[in-house]
Amino acid sequence: MNIKYRKMKLGDYQYIIKLWKNTAGIGISSSDDKDKINFFLKKNNKTCFVAIDKEDIIGTILCGNDGRRGYIYHLVVKEPYHNKGIASKLVDYCVEGLKKDKIDKCHLFVYKTNIKAIEYYIRKNWKKRDELVIFSKDL
Repeated sequence: MNIKYRKMKLGDYQYIIKLWKNTAGIGISSSDDKDKINFFLKKNNKTCFVAIDKEDIIGTILCGNDGRRGYIYHLVVKEPYHNKGIASKLVDYCVEGLKKDKIDKCHLFVYKTNIKAIEYYIRKNWKKRDELVIFSKDL
């Protein structure tokens, strides 16, 4: 297995959206349409990556910041590639990009039902924040 990593580009969209839609625990919304992903990639060109095996995109991560905090979305690795360090490598690339932008804290969102992801982040020493409540509003 010779996994390569590179920055995500808009030309990857048809492959990444299919991967996200076919991955349990990943929520897809109108924020994931092609135009909005294009805007996100332009704004966050140091922190969005794909992992590739041969020609196949087998992992993704979106990461951006608001000038104070970083945010990770859609960390996905195809099932056959789990437990091979690919997710950790994708997160490392994001963290490096955030540090270059002088961001010193990163948040992420996980559905309560996505136990595999919760267990992954706990193993990787991410702090589960029980004191916070998230509110959302469609605009």
